[in-house]
Amino acid sequence: MFEPTPVPVTDGGSDADVDHALGVLTSWAAQVLPAGALREALNRSRRTGRPLRVKLGIDPSGSELTLGHAVVLRKLRQFQDLGHLAVLIVGDFTGMVGDPSGKAAGRGALTREQTQANSRTYFEQLMRILDPDRVEVRRNSEWLAGMTMADVVREARELTVARLLERDDFANRYAEGRPISLVELLYPLLQGYDSVAVQADVELGGTDQTYNLLVGRDLQRAHDQPEQVVLTVPLLEGLDGVAKMSKSLGNYVAVTESAAQQFGKLMSLPDRLVGRYALLAAALPGEEVDRLAGAAAEGGPAAGSAKRAMARAVVTLYHGAEAAVAAEHRFDALFREHALPADVAEHPLPAADPVHLPALLAAAGLVASRSEGRRRLQDGAVRLDGAPMCPSRLDVDRAELAGRVLAVGRRRLVRLV
Repeated sequence: MFEPTPVPVTDGGSDADVDHALGVLTSWAAQVLPAGALREALNRSRRTGRPLRVKLGIDPSGSELTLGHAVVLRKLRQFQDLGHLAVLIVGDFTGMVGDPSGKAAGRGALTREQTQANSRTYFEQLMRILDPDRVEVRRNSEWLAGMTMADVVREARELTVARLLERDDFANRYAEGRPISLVELLYPLLQGYDSVAVQADVELGGTDQTYNLLVGRDLQRAHDQPEQVVLTVPLLEGLDGVAKMSKSLGNYVAVTESAAQQFGKLMSLPDRLVGRYALLAAALPGEEVDRLAGAAAEGGPAAGSAKRAMARAVVTLYHGAEAAVAAEHRFDALFREHALPADVAEHPLPAADPVHLPALLAAAGLVASRSEGRRRLQDGAVRLDGAPMCPSRLDVDRAELAGRVLAVGRRRLVRLV
């Protein structure tokens, strides 16, 4: 459902074209390094007529894309719509090494068969977002598998252990006396060499990948190549509002889920993240993002309306406007119109902020005990104004609950006052 909005920058163009492209590409970016480098790259592309080669590494450890993955993919699509080439690097070789970025321990290595199996349906999902006519796909086993020990040692001269330990995940584990394998220390080197192999002009990644992306610049410089621009995007929190979106944590929305599933899950999002999802997961203009974030901060009905607008925008992105409207109607039919009678009993909110949800469920008489409250949350039976609560959300901001109807099943419900 992604429609291109081309702004040509490779046919001569003008300073205004470059200014516009720079504004689009830096919107909701976390960081662009070094300062001024992206403008220089866009000007070079304009002068030479050569599209920028924009690199993105694809993790072969999973087989399903989430809205978290889609943040950087949507940024890559912006580059494509501006006339540039997406260079996807399938980490089939590095996947057999394991990347510890942002993790407390090294990620388990995959077999070649696992990386191949995981990527079978991956590309179909990627092309829901990317323009297949502007994609070059490479596997890093093409150049890494044939490297000798002498080749690896030669490249390793460009890195120091002191700089490697600047990474938070390595530094924390080192300080706490937890093991760091030599293989993990080599991972940034391998990822950085990918940039040399494909002669990347720009590399994209999440903020947890910043160090690895900068290593690519070091290695390109050692190989007398122009150094790539590094552009990072924020990591999207999951539906629990705490941890990074992850399938293993169950706090995710998948790109391939139905419109109804996506809408229902998004309605369980904490109010405080409505603006962030409007910015990172929906194609909304900045002024609309600000409006929704402000409404969500008010709490109560205004926040509920803002959440609905955000959910419609996200679903529209992947399924179209008609499907988004149908998903909202289905949501109302299932959870709102038939579940919220007018004469709901009231229950006072505790003074604590945040509110521990299992304790509130028990105090309101909706469950027999806190432990039952946790179980009902995990079963998906707890709803707030008809929207299912995220199973992993045990603590909820008090303002988010005020004035709303909390329900367990269809018959046990109270209005929180």
